[in-house]
Amino acid sequence: MAHKVTLRKKKISGGRQSLYLDYYPAIPHPETGEPTRRKFLGIYILDRPKTPIEKQDNKESIRIAEDICAKEKNAINKSEIYTEFEKERLEQINRGKKDFVPYFMRLANKRKSTNHDNWVSAGNYLREFTGGSVQFKDLNERFSEDFKDFLLNTKSIKSKKTKLKRNSAVSYFNKFKAALKEAYNDSHLTYDLNTKVPSIKPEETNRQYLTLDELKRLAETPCNNPLLKRIALFSALTGLRHSDIKKLVWGEVQESESRGTYLKFRQKKTQGAEELPISIEAVQLMGERRGKEEKVFPGLTYSAYENKHLYQWIGLAGIEKDITFHCFRHTYAVLQLELGADLYTVSKMLGHRDIKTTQIYAKIVDQKKQEAANRIKLNIDLS
Repeated sequence: MAHKVTLRKKKISGGRQSLYLDYYPAIPHPETGEPTRRKFLGIYILDRPKTPIEKQDNKESIRIAEDICAKEKNAINKSEIYTEFEKERLEQINRGKKDFVPYFMRLANKRKSTNHDNWVSAGNYLREFTGGSVQFKDLNERFSEDFKDFLLNTKSIKSKKTKLKRNSAVSYFNKFKAALKEAYNDSHLTYDLNTKVPSIKPEETNRQYLTLDELKRLAETPCNNPLLKRIALFSALTGLRHSDIKKLVWGEVQESESRGTYLKFRQKKTQGAEELPISIEAVQLMGERRGKEEKVFPGLTYSAYENKHLYQWIGLAGIEKDITFHCFRHTYAVLQLELGADLYTVSKMLGHRDIKTTQIYAKIVDQKKQEAANRIKLNIDLS
């Protein structure tokens, strides 16, 4: 006689139900050998789920219990023939038992340069949150929201004293979401969890920059480090980061009659291949052309000592703003938009992957326009 195996529910405390398998006829208990009709699965659902997350959790728990029931039914009746549906269900159960954390780190190792470092950092926080392990079947909206809260409130792994910066949490959680998408594409997840979980809203940052008058004043001001002055002005004229200027070689400086001088290089931060037209003044700052493999700006370093020269130079020009080297890239973006370049073009010139990143500079320009409009005051008496 074939055994019937039925999934049932039993009400317990806390507004929950415990899921169990009902056997007919009874089977021997695996420990006592006595006949038994029940096998509790240690899986629970809520009687009255209210939130979308609770409803999703119930749905996932019932799906897992149904998978176990189907497998048990086949096993107890010693069936050797599984339907394609049952095979897929069993494969899903096995995939769900695999560990997400090493999967995440394998994805990290496929990334390059700075992006790789950010993925590894995100993986370190994931390890800390999970204790080093979490199965794919336990990934759901509640887990994702809990990890988000963890990132927003945890201490920095590096300092152990200061809170993790919000924009770092934004970056790390986006890496987590990207891994969820990969996991769904690789069939480790049964639904696209990534689309169910909203990203962390970035913190508005105050991006410091120089006005055109300030930049001209700086160009006219001597600097104790002539190389620093050249590359700072070069960044303001091209929008290049310090890291990209440092690795720039003459083989990446291209010339053509129709396009003039342009740079053909790969960004260190994003690894994106770029073609960037540059101005005549930027060309002059590069100096005399040398061999293809030689650096355009040889001897360039980045240190606290170099920053000291930067701060002295800024002060000597009578500029009171807190200017770092990266502010010259901000300056390039703001001035391009102020002088009429469209947002899409500026985004491409900066090598941004997402135009939303460039929109931050557009907000700065809009704010300056509003401030300019408010400067004209007539004190009109309309009485």
